[in-house]
Amino acid sequence: MDHVLARRAVLAGLGLGVLMEVAFDGPAAGLNVPIVVGALLASAVAFRQPGRSFDRLDAWLPVTALVLAAFVPIRGDDFLATLDTLGAAAFSGATLIALAGVPVTRRSAGAIVALGMWLLAWAATGIRRVLPVAYTSRPESRQRRLTWIAPVARGLAIALPLATIFAVLFASADPIFRRGLEDLVGLRIDLGSLPGRAMFTLSATWLAIGLLAAVIMGAPNGSVPDKIAGTDGAADAIRSPGAAAAPASPVLASFGTLEATVVLVIVDVVVGAFVGLQMAYLFGGLDTLVAAGISYSADARRGFFELVAAAVLAGLIVAALEGVVRVRSRGHLVAALGLLGLTGAVLTSAAYRLALYQAAYGWTELRFYVFTAIGYVAIALALLAVLLVLRQTRWLAHGLGLLAVVGLVVLNLSAPASFVAERNLERVLEPGLVPPDGQSGLDARYLAELPDDAVLPMMAVLDWLPDRERMDVRAILVSRRESLASDPSLRGPMAWNLTRERARDALSRLP
Repeated sequence: MDHVLARRAVLAGLGLGVLMEVAFDGPAAGLNVPIVVGALLASAVAFRQPGRSFDRLDAWLPVTALVLAAFVPIRGDDFLATLDTLGAAAFSGATLIALAGVPVTRRSAGAIVALGMWLLAWAATGIRRVLPVAYTSRPESRQRRLTWIAPVARGLAIALPLATIFAVLFASADPIFRRGLEDLVGLRIDLGSLPGRAMFTLSATWLAIGLLAAVIMGAPNGSVPDKIAGTDGAADAIRSPGAAAAPASPVLASFGTLEATVVLVIVDVVVGAFVGLQMAYLFGGLDTLVAAGISYSADARRGFFELVAAAVLAGLIVAALEGVVRVRSRGHLVAALGLLGLTGAVLTSAAYRLALYQAAYGWTELRFYVFTAIGYVAIALALLAVLLVLRQTRWLAHGLGLLAVVGLVVLNLSAPASFVAERNLERVLEPGLVPPDGQSGLDARYLAELPDDAVLPMMAVLDWLPDRERMDVRAILVSRRESLASDPSLRGPMAWNLTRERARDALSRLP
């Protein structure tokens, strides 16, 4: 890395740090997330070094990062916004690794995790490698070439903090000036917050410079070192034609087919006995539950814990044995598929219990996400079964990651809070939807806790609700209107959110 590139990286990192401070230090999640993600990816592309190829299979990584980030200012759901932001951050990091010349999609799951740790290490320490290069003496030829760039850079480095201090002082002294700044950049100027904002900016700048340095420097010798890529049986998912697989370790090689089959058969017997004994009340319906003295809530909670324990354990057992067994017999395959099938029965029972509970007491966001988790695990088990038959389990981690992205997109498109509000309001408008032993009426307290995605469904049916429920929903909407108007974190362009703006517009017409 030469002086010019190092100084440009410092200036770009400073710009990203200031952008992140303006975007995240105060405003709620909204338009700020795609702006910062887009700026980071654009900066990384600008600093990508010639000669470092970008793998074609990694082209989906930046697209996924931008798509997930774009959902944040669309959906009015804090939980979904958190998931979208975390997903966008993860795929942005993977894109930076790919721009550094290291293929990501072709790697095994273990290698991808190691690459993530490598990028985090650069984010934490990369600035220490950039600053000494940026601010040491340069050859005379380069010094003449940069006669105007260096003074401008030094002037900006000194002027920007001073300009910030002046802006803070003027804003503290003049409310009109302060309001103008707030309207312009969405900042809440406060003299007492200056040290904290400065620390936020410096920390964000530190990380940004480190990430850009990772893109510039790349992996040692232009490829992933052995300690990062992995040299055991879980090496890269795609090997070059004719390349031999890495030998298994002596410990793992001693684990034969017979031992693995015995493990699977014993687990099959235990899980099969469990499913057989539970069949009476798993699929027996309401009368069986009542006769057994099991409440809806206890049955649904227990069903979900069974789901988690059985599905995760079954998947880990099958995947682990698949990775250590050198020769897989037909009996081993049958036992593994049997375990996955039994786990599918437990998934079905858990979904059935939860459906009974939901029919009796209505929808909540938690129940919606539980149903989504059941669907994800069911598809993941089916994927594992297919890969077992095709002898392609090395793609399991990639498939699970892709399923997670697709599931997150589906969640954003389905708007859980809006769906929950609509279904619960339907139970009031159409009492016949509630089973005889179910709980009728409207849980106004829970409805008030739903995020902004629930505002439009409530507004749509307000005039059709019975008198008591209409008064409760109206009180919720009036309170939400006051909250949206008074929360300072929701002001400014960085916190802009489509659903929130639509809710504001609808609530403004509420008498």
